[in-house]
Amino acid sequence: MTDSSTPLDPPFDPDGPPDLALGAFTPAAPWIVDPETMTWRFAHDGEPSVGVLRDQAATLARTLVHPEHLPSVRRVLTVLYRLGIPLLLWGARERGTPESRAGLSRRLRPAFEHLGPTYIKLGQIISSGDGIFPEELVREFHQLRDRVAPEPFTVVRRTVEADLGRPLAEVFTSFDRTPIASASIAQVHSATLRTGERVVVKVQRSRVAPLVRLDIAAMAWLAPFLVGRIPVAALTNPPSLVELFAETIVEELDFRLEAQNMLDIAAVFASTGQRTVVVPRPHPELVTRRVLVMEHLHGFSWGDAAGMQAAGIDTAAVLRASLIAFLEGALIYGVFHGDLHGGNMMVQTDGTVALLDFGITARLDEGKRQAFLRLQMGASSNDVTTQIEALRDLGALPADSDIEAVIRDLNLERPPIDPTTLSAEQMVDEIREVTKALLGYGARLPKELMLFVKNMLFLNGAMATMAPDVDILGEVLAIITYFNEHHGDRIASEIGGVVAADAVDLDGYRAALGFTADNDTITFRDLQARRELITARLEAHQHPKRRATALRALYRFIRPQRH
Repeated sequence: MTDSSTPLDPPFDPDGPPDLALGAFTPAAPWIVDPETMTWRFAHDGEPSVGVLRDQAATLARTLVHPEHLPSVRRVLTVLYRLGIPLLLWGARERGTPESRAGLSRRLRPAFEHLGPTYIKLGQIISSGDGIFPEELVREFHQLRDRVAPEPFTVVRRTVEADLGRPLAEVFTSFDRTPIASASIAQVHSATLRTGERVVVKVQRSRVAPLVRLDIAAMAWLAPFLVGRIPVAALTNPPSLVELFAETIVEELDFRLEAQNMLDIAAVFASTGQRTVVVPRPHPELVTRRVLVMEHLHGFSWGDAAGMQAAGIDTAAVLRASLIAFLEGALIYGVFHGDLHGGNMMVQTDGTVALLDFGITARLDEGKRQAFLRLQMGASSNDVTTQIEALRDLGALPADSDIEAVIRDLNLERPPIDPTTLSAEQMVDEIREVTKALLGYGARLPKELMLFVKNMLFLNGAMATMAPDVDILGEVLAIITYFNEHHGDRIASEIGGVVAADAVDLDGYRAALGFTADNDTITFRDLQARRELITARLEAHQHPKRRATALRALYRFIRPQRH
């Protein structure tokens, strides 16, 4: 059985930097975080407080996607030109063929590149939505992650000096001209402060804020015309996707909000008592709307499992720590990093995980937080009614939904179907019927749920390299035991009870994953073999020439069962 204690948990050092009592920071403090003295958090010099700025960003996002908000005609025409040509070519050559989604994805990606930072950012979010968006779209848009040309250093210097109100040389003794990362909204440079600390400086692109506002308005105006005309995930149709995107990107345009996100998530981690995940310290003074100076952290890239293991780091424990920290933030405190992916995480040499880039951070009100908690508890005990009620309370279903009718129409009370026992045609029919029923009930994918699911899918996928041979069922029990031991009283008071480890429906988990009670353990390798089989069958249904692939996958799946 897997140990239920928090892995890699270094004890809190009372003799360390005093801000470790406030947040999960590194013990080697370049400065001390004292939120009450950070002037950028409060109203001053005509600037509102961080709380007001957050409210203003939410209001702006709602305004930009409102039907009565008229977009820029010039920008709409530009978008129509850039997207219209690839859509016309796709409609004439690939629509309705087995290559429909792949062809559309291949044509849209360069169009997004030409349209600039806003569309590149949208493509990057889609690229990290494996399991939410079509596989072809995710795979193609993954190329947008490293194709953003940096702005010239002269422009970077001008932005930094304008926002800090001082020449660069008065703040930094050195400032690397070549960025260490260049993304759609900002780029990141290494630098050294005049006080001697090595830092990271995040600098917003000079013209991105007005362009984002123009693009969101244009997207919102165009999105309704795309409904039913392009193959996107059914519950993230174009208007809903634009609304969700607006809520996330508008807040990213003010780095003071990101710095506050860093403090809040660091405080959550400290409140849980664990020190397995750390947050870089934002600078006490050098934070503005377009410039964010923070502690410089180092470590292994998230995908370098071999390097970590060679250094003696238990990568399975690293993954478990990351999952527990994420779930505690979401379920217990209602705040979590909303964009987990390999570029936003690194593993330090002591095995602790460093989180980066807090521009997308989910904040749950008390009702939604408890709905997430009920959703997870319902999943543990295989309580379908509790899960559907929780999804309703999260906004995935209308508030007046008939829960019993939803369960009946979606056949949720029947035992899970093993997709490997279905033909390709039967699998397609099952997906079509479920999608049709969900849309009939007005189902949608709200922002917080999308970010939560996206993070869970990313951490699940990380098992491929970090912990391919770890027993998934053992991990489920370990995490449930951890939550009972550390948060059981609170969970019981909020939702009326906890799920004991011996009450967990492991057979339900096995069935949901497509395995029988004969499978005492299930590893990621086992799960991946089944996924490959299912994918191959669907591909064979789409294209006869791929049936050989399906047969090979079927053989790979069956062969281990014979030995």
